[in-house]
Amino acid sequence: MPAVSKGDGMRGLAVFISDIRNCKSKEAEIKRINKELANIRSKFKGDKALDGYSKKKYVCKLLFIFLLGHDIDFGHMEAVNLLSSNRYTEKQIGYLFISVLVNSNSELIRLINNAIKNDLASRNPTFMGLALHCIANVGSREMAEAFAGEIPKILVAGDTMDSVKQSAALCLLRLYRTSPDLVPMGDWTSRVVHLLNDQHLGVVTAATSLITTLAQKNPEEFKTSVSLAVSRLSRIVTSASTDLQDYTYYFVPAPWLSVKLLRLLQCYPPPEDPAVRGRLTECLETILNKAQEPPKSKKVQHSNAKNAVLFEAISLIIHHDSEPNLLVRACNQLGQFLQHRETNLRYLALESMCTLASSEFSHEAVKTHIETVINALKTERDVSVRQRAVDLLYAMCDRSNAQQIVAEMLSYLETADYSIREEIVLKVAILAEKYAVDYTWYVDTILNLIRIAGDYVSEEVWYRVIQIVINRDDVQGYAAKTVFEALQAPACHENLVKVGGYILGEFGNLIAGDPRSSPLIQFNLLHSKFHLCSVPTRALLLSTYIKFVNLFPEVKATIQDVLRSDSQLKNADVELQQRAVEYLRLSTVASTDILATVLEEMPPFPERESSILAKLKKKKGPSTVTDLEESKRERSIDVNGGPEPVPASTSAASTPSPSADLLGLGAVPPAPTGPPPSSGGGLLVDVFSDSASAVAPLAPGSEDNFARFVCKNNGVLFENQLLQIGLKSEFRQNLGRMFIFYGNKTSTQFLNFTPTLICADDLQAITSEPADQARGPNCGRGCTGATGGQH
Repeated sequence: MPAVSKGDGMRGLAVFISDIRNCKSKEAEIKRINKELANIRSKFKGDKALDGYSKKKYVCKLLFIFLLGHDIDFGHMEAVNLLSSNRYTEKQIGYLFISVLVNSNSELIRLINNAIKNDLASRNPTFMGLALHCIANVGSREMAEAFAGEIPKILVAGDTMDSVKQSAALCLLRLYRTSPDLVPMGDWTSRVVHLLNDQHLGVVTAATSLITTLAQKNPEEFKTSVSLAVSRLSRIVTSASTDLQDYTYYFVPAPWLSVKLLRLLQCYPPPEDPAVRGRLTECLETILNKAQEPPKSKKVQHSNAKNAVLFEAISLIIHHDSEPNLLVRACNQLGQFLQHRETNLRYLALESMCTLASSEFSHEAVKTHIETVINALKTERDVSVRQRAVDLLYAMCDRSNAQQIVAEMLSYLETADYSIREEIVLKVAILAEKYAVDYTWYVDTILNLIRIAGDYVSEEVWYRVIQIVINRDDVQGYAAKTVFEALQAPACHENLVKVGGYILGEFGNLIAGDPRSSPLIQFNLLHSKFHLCSVPTRALLLSTYIKFVNLFPEVKATIQDVLRSDSQLKNADVELQQRAVEYLRLSTVASTDILATVLEEMPPFPERESSILAKLKKKKGPSTVTDLEESKRERSIDVNGGPEPVPASTSAASTPSPSADLLGLGAVPPAPTGPPPSSGGGLLVDVFSDSASAVAPLAPGSEDNFARFVCKNNGVLFENQLLQIGLKSEFRQNLGRMFIFYGNKTSTQFLNFTPTLICADDLQAITSEPADQARGPNCGRGCTGATGGQH
């Protein structure tokens, strides 16, 4: 770049800037600026032609005034005229003014483009550099349309100087980022890859940035860059700091180029060529070895540059995930950083180890640092580092350490920063569910979670615990006993009341034999919380009360008095009023059998993707959770002991409304854990089988259909392409009831569909008429029932 001569000092500009700085008030500054603007305007409009120096000086003043925050509405043409000057300083000021003040919609853009084309064609490296800088600074779509085809030619031309190649590469990168559709791929792409072999490291650095961005969208076009990048990286890593003196930063050779090359390699899988792969492995081992060497300088710049290369190398090792030795070494190196005095290093180490934990090769190595991570969770002052520690504990959790990690996260939750409490709650709920061997521990954990951080326990969490308790017979009695005891605390969070109301409404009979938890005591305990709860919770408690009417006839009169009270029948909220009226009427007019039918226990829910996990994905973003969960899926089994559930197609629909009813008023119960399957063929299977995958499609007429009912009360009796028939039976002592349900599996309605049931003399047949749409496509709500007095 030419040196500025003495005459280019622009004394008038210096005086003007000094005057502005010496102004005592804003009014004085504005007055001085207006005076100068008037002077400049008169000079531009005067009859006397201004020389290049004067134009440059006045344009500089306008630029300074604009940077002070004042609008400039003239002088643009004079700046464009400066572009045609042959003097560097005048052309430079013209380009600077245009880059800052001229927008892409300006009428002058055509004149500017012509001036830029002239400079690019001049082959003067200084003028070409100014033009390329201007294109990159403006970066508009109009600039891309005008020059996107020209710049690649300059970049790969053999006679282009190194400084111009650097500018051209970065300019093309800027245009590609703003208008990728206007940058044509062509013959130049194969030639630009060979810039990685250029002798000038500045050109290599700029070219690497460009190739990395292009390769992310066009990997096939630039896959030959892998071997060249490995070759160049090998030469840098094995060189001494004195070999690359111009590009050595505090004894670290070319750190920025090394980082860029390592990022380029992360766009591709491990090299297939054994020689290239071996050379890359040597490079990565060398970087890890250098990290163990004593520092060559005590200055922070040396450690920053050295660690930048190290962390990028570890990112590449994690990306390839194919060298167990390198993965374990990377984990051990990161483990040393966990106790480093530099906060940023601790943060980066925790973040990288979260990704390492998802690799089958390094998961066990990551687990060895569990005590250090727990200590970081307790002692770190920076909340962002504590959050990364929580993420790492979540990532390294498996069946062997789940209880320890969940306990530590619960302990930390009591003092955790408010901004991360909800995320910790979700993670604790997911881990407790995924790795629960003893489901009494799961119930205790969720109730403890509600006690510690009830305000941050979302609906998805307590919906999920309800689903799991209903789906597992072995934990229902314990859950009822535990929530009953928890509700006896003087102050209970509303979410605990919801869980308690739901579970006691379904399984309160399992603990009713104990005088300490008799039906009346259960009811009084729940009703004591009623007036403190919100409307949705009150609605749920009213449903629990009507369930009690069926479970415990001895408290029927007490509950009817509550439902009959003015506070219920005349409640201002229409939902509560309607429930009170309907439940009171139901308890008054319905027979015992009808009450038992309408208020029967909820059937097991079909398994779907955990709505808690879906919420965590939504909160953190899909890319941060999906990979980890995919790897965990290989190491764990589902909460109910089977394979992982098939994810629901719509996560948001996998939870019920806040006032989800406890009543099974139809043949198909509400499904708070997921939407019904898209095909009608699986509908009855979801409702009546123990799990969504328990019943496979049956061959018509097979006697095996009947054999399955030896051990089960519910299931599919018959199925073909048109129809599915399900059977549900219930027996209490000498009484029994059987229900037969018909499901339409076609996409059209059944017309004149009439089931015929032949009963023995001692059986009574009851046919329910479903709504018209019940016989429509993919529907399974029609039912026929039979009751009898013999088992």
